[in-house]
Amino acid sequence: MARSRFYALAASAFLLVGAGGFGLRQLLVGIPPIHTLEDYTPSLTTRVHDSKGTVVAELSIEKRALLPLSKIPVDLQNAVIAVEDDAFFKHWGISPKGIIRSSVRNLIARRVVQGASTITQQLAKQIFLKPERKLSRKVREVLLALQIERNFSKPEILQLYLNQVYFGEGAYGAQAAARNYFGKEVGEMTLADCALLAGLIRAPRANSPFFKPENARKRRAVVLSRMLDEKLITKAEAEAAAAQPIPLEKPVGFDSQAPYFVEHVRRKLEQKYGTAAVWRGGMKVYTTLDLEMQKKAEEVMEKALTEFDVKAQAEHEKKLKEYQRLEAAGEPLPVDFSTAPLAKIQGAFVAIDIKTGAVRAMIGGRDSHFNRVTQAKRQPGSTFKPFVWAAALGSGMTAASMVDDTPLAFYFDGRDWRLLEGATDQYSINLATQPFAASPDFKIWVPNNYDGKFMGRVTLRKALANSRNISAINLITQVGPPLVVELAKRAGIRSELEPAPALGLGASVVTPLEMTSAFGTFANGGISVTPYTLERAEDATGKILEGHVPSDKEAMTPQLAYLVTNLMKGVVQAGTGSYARRLNRPLAGKTGTSNDNRDLWFIGMTPDLVAGAWMGYDDFTSLGRKDWTGGSTVVPWWTAIMEEVLKDYPKRDFPAPSGIVFATVDRDQGLLYQPACPKDRKLLEAFAAGTAPTEYCDPNRQAAAVIEVSTAALAPTALPDGGYGISTATLIVPGEAPPPLPTDSELEAFPAPDDDAE
Repeated sequence: MARSRFYALAASAFLLVGAGGFGLRQLLVGIPPIHTLEDYTPSLTTRVHDSKGTVVAELSIEKRALLPLSKIPVDLQNAVIAVEDDAFFKHWGISPKGIIRSSVRNLIARRVVQGASTITQQLAKQIFLKPERKLSRKVREVLLALQIERNFSKPEILQLYLNQVYFGEGAYGAQAAARNYFGKEVGEMTLADCALLAGLIRAPRANSPFFKPENARKRRAVVLSRMLDEKLITKAEAEAAAAQPIPLEKPVGFDSQAPYFVEHVRRKLEQKYGTAAVWRGGMKVYTTLDLEMQKKAEEVMEKALTEFDVKAQAEHEKKLKEYQRLEAAGEPLPVDFSTAPLAKIQGAFVAIDIKTGAVRAMIGGRDSHFNRVTQAKRQPGSTFKPFVWAAALGSGMTAASMVDDTPLAFYFDGRDWRLLEGATDQYSINLATQPFAASPDFKIWVPNNYDGKFMGRVTLRKALANSRNISAINLITQVGPPLVVELAKRAGIRSELEPAPALGLGASVVTPLEMTSAFGTFANGGISVTPYTLERAEDATGKILEGHVPSDKEAMTPQLAYLVTNLMKGVVQAGTGSYARRLNRPLAGKTGTSNDNRDLWFIGMTPDLVAGAWMGYDDFTSLGRKDWTGGSTVVPWWTAIMEEVLKDYPKRDFPAPSGIVFATVDRDQGLLYQPACPKDRKLLEAFAAGTAPTEYCDPNRQAAAVIEVSTAALAPTALPDGGYGISTATLIVPGEAPPPLPTDSELEAFPAPDDDAE
């Protein structure tokens, strides 16, 4: 009997041990080897810095950073230990008293209502286990905690915990929390800050100072009281910390600064290193951005565009009332007016270092992810003209050479646009084209100047300063469109350019970034530098992944670059960009307005910085009034930005290279000046050595009279093939009746060579 009882007890014990072993094995299934904690690397935050080292943005799935314990304030270490695990340095991973106390409460409640986790257990749970309230998970947590304590020292465990624990608002770890709640580096936190953070761990949302400020204040007081009880601080320190205000609003987020620039950098990084490296790898990204310049530009541009929206809306409502009046009266309605509400005007601004190509500021628009600096291709209008003038100067002409600003017309022969010889006024154009009016293959283009006037023979300087469209077409016809395309490409234009006469008026589309960079080539002595935004990228360990490698090439001779720049100085001194003169420093630039005022531009430069500005509607709607041009609308806010930006740059002129000579000329005749000529026509002009004029001006010769054009000229009409009807320009000759306008049957289509509006 005794023997059978012994066997029964032994069998029961064996079964219990087996069941216990099986249960323990089941609990251990899925627990990772503890040595993986040595190589544990959580998702880290990638930080984007500007050129001065200021953090501009943080890219992360979870905001966090890894810091050594020595970098974490002792007050934060003590605060966390006091409120979360006051026996941290005494226990061996678990707290038996706490386990018994919580077990009793959970048994009474018949559910898990309280935990007794030590810091070590919390670490085990956060890194290795799922956030579920089950007895099996709790047992695994205890087993892991014991293994962690066996393999790591207390300081190592505390360091891992303070870099891992969640403080709320997406912030994991002490560094991210310091930035998130106080806008500080972790080492700058006060005792009050540390106590507030320690109080968040147990219930980040319920104790958040942003959502429950009174709870946050009370919880901070609890933490300070526990620290005082543990003799970690004095009573005076506790009272002083408790009296400190708590943050009620989140500091300015890094992700809200220079959003278009940061997004541009992010895209490039992801293309090269992948999404995981950028959002989880803790990269350190050092960029070319000047955050102070960026903020000034953003503030000024937004104010200017908001003011424009108000004016545009008033103009739209005025036209709407007139439209409604015409509709009620049964009169013909304007076909070019939309009754739909106006969208917000968009703008773009980019500033680039002349010598290096470093992008210092980039604003891609308003309330949108679409970056109009790098992604929007728009017609540049007259801002493209400097490339035409550069090709002309490179072909042997000078700033004092004469170019026609008189009526002309082109016809399309099926392969190319050709000049109608002898068609120098509207009447002769009508006569020349009338025999072919019925032919569907015969197309005519009659370009015009924005102001509807012709100046006759003018110097290249005057033609560029006053943005004469006809002069641009004459020049590009003389040198050949392919030469202009080649020069523009060398200067930095990457978009496709159509080698046609209308190219001189900015008919081909380009981005603000490439236009601005290409202008910088002129100011940089003919050296084209590739614009860039990334100076250096490092991984989380500080290993350099890449650094900027300068890329430059000679696009034109220093002499040609200087001559074009010197001509563009005239645009600011006495041309369409004269508003910028208030900066009171040497400036060169060019305005531009595309057909129907769809795009307004100004690109200006000093010897140090080139900056481009654009504004327009995303749907290519006309901006409205004819007097809203690049010169009148964009130059003012470009100037306001640069007035702030250029305070840190010296006032210096563009240096003339060797091979440049200066001669005093008559500004109207383009010949050497002599005292007998009017003094107001005296001008010091730059020339390539050996190209200055040798003849003197004629004191008896008067400047050519400006010829007016009929305001009754027909406007271009859109056609199904994307072309436009003939643009008619009628000359008014004093004392003579104007010639008759062509009939509808005489109007033919031409494939959209847009007239520049300036």
